[in-house]
Amino acid sequence: MSAKNRDNKNRWRNITVGFRVSPEENELINRAVALSGLPKQEYCYRRCLNQDVVVQDNPRVYKALKTEFATVLAELKRIEAGKGVDDELLSVIELISIILGGLKGEDANGE
Repeated sequence: MSAKNRDNKNRWRNITVGFRVSPEENELINRAVALSGLPKQEYCYRRCLNQDVVVQDNPRVYKALKTEFATVLAELKRIEAGKGVDDELLSVIELISIILGGLKGEDANGE
């Protein structure tokens, strides 16, 4: 039998919440989770409850950033001049920018 799952306020987490997403949405969620350095459950409930997701710099986050940079670079190379960039790629680029700004100690406005 596994140990009871409790949050940081010692509340027992015994309710399961689930929802359906498209494969594209799943990929975006997985990218955001990897870039946050948090477990998926922690990331999802913080976002659902509109709580701050604070990224702690660690080797996993840096590896995820490196992987995402490579993916973004490959996608940008694929796009021909004059063609638009899709919204999903822009959201990933924005997320990477926010995370890097936070790791450098900047606020949301880049200051």
